Amino acid sequence: MKALKALILTLLASLATPVLAEDWTGAYAGFSFGYADADGPNGSSGDDLTFGPHIGYDRDFGNFVLGGELEYNSLSLDLGQSEGSLDSMTRLKLRGGYDFGPALGYVVIGASRVDSSVDNDTAAVYGIGVAYPIGDRFVISGEALRQEFDDVTRSDGTLDSNVFNLRTSFRF
Repeated sequence: MKALKALILTLLASLATPVLAEDWTGAYAGFSFGYADADGPNGSSGDDLTFGPHIGYDRDFGNFVLGGELEYNSLSLDLGQSEGSLDSMTRLKLRGGYDFGPALGYVVIGASRVDSSVDNDTAAVYGIGVAYPIGDRFVISGEALRQEFDDVTRSDGTLDSNVFNLRTSFRF
């Protein structure tokens, strides 16, 4: 009975203890590895693995974090149907999020540039992500991003692209 009371008191004390918020302010750089899926005109589609570097800066305002990031993803995504291929995506992102203590949940908006074998285009990018620090300097994170490009295939039409990245970053 004493052990049960001690366990209950320990659990209540741990719930009452405030979670220390992470300080997200500062520059960071890292690499991502992920998956891209694209659907285009005339039934063209494809998927491929992505990888590439990113660099950014965050500013912590208490529970709210605001930052900017430049990211590059290399890929070799064949769209089939003789529509061409996607070779790379570069994104300039603004991200804002909420500090949940040990993790940061955030939304992304910005601009994305795709280079394809046919043409290039710039479109809006939007998405969500979550970041979790491992120690003082390393952060692991995941993002789901969406872009809709125009006229980057041999046929006129929209190319919808989803990218899912797992990322590791080093904070300076």
